[in-house]
Amino acid sequence: MKIVSYAGITKPRFLLVRYDLPALTFRTPQLISTSSLCISSYNEKRHGLMIRPHCSAARRTLSSSSTDLRLSKQDKFSKKQEEVTSASLYTHPSLLQMKNERIANRTRVYEFLRSIGVVPDELDGLELPVTVEVMHERVDFLHKLGLTIEDINNYPLVLGCSVKKNMIPVLDYLGKLGVRKSTFTEFLRRYPQVLHASVVVDLAPVVKYLQGMDIKPNDVPRVLEKYPEVLGFKLEGTMSTSVAYLIAIGVARREIGGVLTKYPEILGMRVGRVIKPFAEYLESLGIPRLAVARLIEKRPHILGFELEEQVKPNLKSLLEYHVRQTSLAAVVVQYPEIIGIDLETKLPNQQGFLNSIIGLAPDEFGRVIEKMPQVISLSDRAIVKHVDFLKECGFSSEQVKKMVVGCPQLLALNTDIMKISYDYFKTTMGRPLDDLIMFPAFFTYGLESTIKPRHKMVAKKGMKCSLAWLLNCSDEKFEERMKDPGNSRFLFHILLLGDWRAGEEEVFKYSNFVKLNPGSSIPLPLEP
Repeated sequence: MKIVSYAGITKPRFLLVRYDLPALTFRTPQLISTSSLCISSYNEKRHGLMIRPHCSAARRTLSSSSTDLRLSKQDKFSKKQEEVTSASLYTHPSLLQMKNERIANRTRVYEFLRSIGVVPDELDGLELPVTVEVMHERVDFLHKLGLTIEDINNYPLVLGCSVKKNMIPVLDYLGKLGVRKSTFTEFLRRYPQVLHASVVVDLAPVVKYLQGMDIKPNDVPRVLEKYPEVLGFKLEGTMSTSVAYLIAIGVARREIGGVLTKYPEILGMRVGRVIKPFAEYLESLGIPRLAVARLIEKRPHILGFELEEQVKPNLKSLLEYHVRQTSLAAVVVQYPEIIGIDLETKLPNQQGFLNSIIGLAPDEFGRVIEKMPQVISLSDRAIVKHVDFLKECGFSSEQVKKMVVGCPQLLALNTDIMKISYDYFKTTMGRPLDDLIMFPAFFTYGLESTIKPRHKMVAKKGMKCSLAWLLNCSDEKFEERMKDPGNSRFLFHILLLGDWRAGEEEVFKYSNFVKLNPGSSIPLPLEP
């Protein structure tokens, strides 16, 4: 069926014709010339070529202008390229393009880091800045905090921290707590991981826990400066168990805050591996558990001594230098630091020096350590100064050795105070040097608080006694002695004739006899 009529449109460029197609009738489209359709010459001249479809029920055809609406393959390709170019501003790059771009950016960042000496091998998989400029900003900020390239290489993951999102908020929080800016460098060297932390989630709960352990608010920043690693601990883990164990062995709850302030490293110690074995070993030496607790309260840093590498070898060395096994507990209690210092070199050096200056024998050296274990830490200069003072007082080298063995504290006292006490002993008390040889601890008593008052009381009653009887007791005990002149006279003769300890036993027997037989009369030796 042909269409013999048409509708001409003067304005638009396209002519639209509607065809009624019978059902189930299809044919391949064909290009035919416009001669099959009548188009006004006016529209043809004005609008040139146009596309007009032509379809029928019997045959389905597409018509186009014979002048040329055929597009060559080259024209189609060019048109497609123009469309892609114009639309590229509004389309996302492909995944491959994005991946290649990321690799290129990371390569440039790695090249920058290598150029300044940073080894980026551990940074693979870590999210880093896209541009070199941002990475340069991070490195500069770390330099301003005092960290060097070596510090960054020790923990290169710090380069994954954003300056604005991570570093500045954390440092501001620490500064508000009271951590001194002058300590930031060492703080970050010890625990650079803090820059990854969240103030609200990670840092604030730990600070609250420390305050709950009776650590004073002003001491919290000092604790953090001493042990910044505590900011990385979990509240339910090592911190709580270590504190609980200390309380269990006898450390007073009210002392926990002071213990943690002095040595916060305890919070990072495992009970089963460190604290418990250490405490049990001290108990095995003969130190009661409560005494161990008191040691930890006063010197909590001893828990930091390695049990197998320091404590046990040191005590073995003391035994080798003639310290008796039964005295080890007393030595540790007097000078807990002795279990942690380097005795392997100190002991032979100190023994050799004391032997050369006063002729101290090896077994005598052991007795000196038992009475004053701090002697192993005295400097040669201090020892020489005190030995020279005693010799200037008129004592021979042998007498000085006897005095040092009897009272090693003579090597550690203030020589100016010793001189004042000696002058009073010589001029006012008028005693012989032998009294000082017998009781060298005279120099350890306060002149104004003890020596002078007691000497005046004895002199006022016309009594004579040894320095040991005069000084080696409490004020209450001395007053009791002064109230019983009979005991005093008897004691005087005992002390003149024999050993002080033997005298104590005799006085005890005499006192008991007098109490049981108040009417009896025991002849006392006459005073010389």
